[in-house]
Amino acid sequence: MPLLYTIGKLTVGNMLTLGWRPHVEGLEYVPKTGGAIFAGNHLSVADELFIGAVVPRHLAFWAKSDYFDGTGLSGWFTRNLLNGLGAIRVQRAGGRDALAAFDSAIPVLKAGDMVVVYPEGTRSPDGRLYRGRTGVARLAVAAGVPIIPVGTLGTEKIQPIGQPYPMLFRGRPTVKIGKPIDVTGRADDRTSLRALTDEVMAEIQKLTGQEYVPRYAPAKKAPPTPE
Repeated sequence: MPLLYTIGKLTVGNMLTLGWRPHVEGLEYVPKTGGAIFAGNHLSVADELFIGAVVPRHLAFWAKSDYFDGTGLSGWFTRNLLNGLGAIRVQRAGGRDALAAFDSAIPVLKAGDMVVVYPEGTRSPDGRLYRGRTGVARLAVAAGVPIIPVGTLGTEKIQPIGQPYPMLFRGRPTVKIGKPIDVTGRADDRTSLRALTDEVMAEIQKLTGQEYVPRYAPAKKAPPTPE
């Protein structure tokens, strides 16, 4: 685990745990070693904070490329902070740039680290669960690692869209971790990846109980997940 990430868990992570007392289920499904992809629903920026706080291993999150390209002292600080946390750079534009970001995650996974992906590609605008994009399946098959479904609940109240930080006394978040989905022997053609993605979304829905919408979520400013 990177040193800065360890410091973050001891400080911010403990603050989140003590301040919001997240309810957690399924920690036994987190592998003690080896790479894996956490695939979750996305209700709030706080999803990442609480998942990172409760999962005992290092999780590599995505960060838009703008944060790596800043100038001056603040740019230097942000860039080194993200590198120290083990963040993965992703372009906001999507398409080939987003695919390049996924390619950069493959060696991370093969080296035994874990990566968080939100298959919906953006935060849900209305609390429902939208159709997943196949990037998560493509990445898992290419890296040869399992997909672990994860569901977060209550985070949209703690940190609504537009709110810059989590707010106290807005409820208790829940993080549910499901049984890993083995991708051994899975094909990487479009039909197979679509079927695997739909399977992942079905498992996420079982964890969250959200209403499922069989279409892609309206585009937001969050970095997109490639189809």
